[in-house]
Amino acid sequence: MEFGLSEEQVLLQDSVSKFLEGASDIEQVRQALDGKGGDSLWQGLSELGANAALVPEEYDGMGLSLLDAALIQEMLGRFVVPAAFAANAMATTALVASGTEGQKRTWLPKIADGSARFGIAVSERTGAREGADVTDNDGKLTGKALFVTGFEGATDFIVADNLGKLHMVSADAAGLTKANLPTIDKTRLVGELKFDNVQAHHLSTENEPGKAADRVIAAGRILAAADTLGAGTRMIEKAVDYARERKQFNRIIGSFQAVKHLCAEMAAELEPCRSLVWYAAHAFDTVPEEASLMACHAKSHLSEVGQFVARTSTEVHGGVGFTDLMGLHFWFKRIGLNRQLYGGPERVRDEAARLQGWVST
Repeated sequence: MEFGLSEEQVLLQDSVSKFLEGASDIEQVRQALDGKGGDSLWQGLSELGANAALVPEEYDGMGLSLLDAALIQEMLGRFVVPAAFAANAMATTALVASGTEGQKRTWLPKIADGSARFGIAVSERTGAREGADVTDNDGKLTGKALFVTGFEGATDFIVADNLGKLHMVSADAAGLTKANLPTIDKTRLVGELKFDNVQAHHLSTENEPGKAADRVIAAGRILAAADTLGAGTRMIEKAVDYARERKQFNRIIGSFQAVKHLCAEMAAELEPCRSLVWYAAHAFDTVPEEASLMACHAKSHLSEVGQFVARTSTEVHGGVGFTDLMGLHFWFKRIGLNRQLYGGPERVRDEAARLQGWVST
């Protein structure tokens, strides 16, 4: 059986790519980070239908699969877009998986048209930090959540408590304190939430606490892997382009065997990852019993390969690769943050081992 993208999926990714070529070049990314143009970029993505991708058709969405969302996220990584598409996609997953009918009818159309922007606070379930924990007491949340993704501009948050149950919290809820958490990646801000008896709404009453949260995390891991795939692909292209024009000793550096080997090694490491990401995203919807395991495989492997590509591409550029002028650091830092989001590679591999029964719980 041949597994590949459909014509519609190829067209979807091409459409997103063409939009971003004009809306998110490196200078526009810099302007967005300075507070100029970020909202218009978000609006453009909404008009393109990106935010509606995972929303079922009965709630004014496109009813696409996570594979389609991963193809969009790959392009966002390629163009280092400062937009929290992945967080909204994870919120959609949470609502579809465990929201009540009323919650779905209220929030999914707003996600689809871009008027609702969700932050995701599930990091304590993928690696608790000391002093960070959220407890639920009859619908009131207390505690602290770190590394909240989709933080900037969020109107609401999806929060996992210490049992893995999911809650929805308004960004302006009484008792909620928000603060930025500085990271190396300026294109996607993460934050900290402190809860002091904050009113929350359960997404549902689950028989298996944590099951819906684990599905949301699996979606986030796959999208992070797809983002790294797009960023890594672009870093390879930039390294090859630079090697074709940079001269040393009156020769194009791309003619040197050592540089050829560096570029070939990056491509050889990254290209097989494409099918891994595709299958993980495909399994999320069609083979749900494999979803968490394949998400672990994709996330952990792309974390390692992405780090290798980021480092090697910078080495091909030499000293100029570290300068802001080249802009290579945007992709380098984005890959670095992806590596740690929703669990670093070591923790995620340990989780994969546990899922397969290789390690006792």
